[in-house]
Amino acid sequence: MGVVSVPKKVGQSVGKSMSKAGTAVKNTAGKALDKASTLSGPSPNAATNLAIADIALRGGSFLARRAMEHALLGKRYTPETAAQILRGRSFSQAMLHTAIARVALGSGPGAALVIGSLAAKTLYERSRARKEKARGQKQLQSMAEEGEGKSDIVPKVG
Repeated sequence: MGVVSVPKKVGQSVGKSMSKAGTAVKNTAGKALDKASTLSGPSPNAATNLAIADIALRGGSFLARRAMEHALLGKRYTPETAAQILRGRSFSQAMLHTAIARVALGSGPGAALVIGSLAAKTLYERSRARKEKARGQKQLQSMAEEGEGKSDIVPKVG
């Protein structure tokens, strides 16, 4: 295979088109940057806009987590029992899970530690499947009993 020669006129027109396309991209990027810098939230105060965004993101992640928990428990339990199990979690369990998630999100080694620990726990429980299944059922039953009669902070999802 050899080098293909392109007529000079074709090469010039392609070069001009590429130049025009590059200029158009630069102009569009410049306009987008100008719009982004003038874009503001509902408040003229940037700290308030940041707080609004933070609250919205946390609320959305809370609702998504809640829906996921209901979906995971809903495959095996009735919706009422699943809600009781979720309400029966202790404050210390919730704080422990939050701390573990923060360690995992904080750094690469933290994520590796958490993932490795969860994998080891899962493999250990699988090796003792029958005993762990009974233990897990007992824990969920006690959580459901503790959650009985408590009200949801947030309306039911699903």
